[in-house]
Amino acid sequence: MNTRRRFLTRLVASAGVPALLCGRAFAQTPPPPVKLEESDPVATALGYKEDTTKVDAVKYPMHKSEQKCLNCALYQPKAGEKTGPCAAFGGKLVTEAGWCSVYAKKP
Repeated sequence: MNTRRRFLTRLVASAGVPALLCGRAFAQTPPPPVKLEESDPVATALGYKEDTTKVDAVKYPMHKSEQKCLNCALYQPKAGEKTGPCAAFGGKLVTEAGWCSVYAKKP
């Protein structure tokens, strides 16, 4: 086999290697979810409390004591966890005993 053909064959075969290596080098795992603080601006705007019994009844008259994140359709915990991500807060972790004004009962 002549050297030019061998060179071109090796060039084509090795052209994808840097792309594969770069893809692995720049692949990032998503950061772990962050616990939602009651002082967070979005949490404050939605009236989030870590404990449903501490919700201001005057400010949120539609609140009922049986409404908790645990019973909310937006709350998606892993089995056996006391906290889990909430869609209303961009996946930040909320407590199962918490509440906010966008509470939606699970069907």
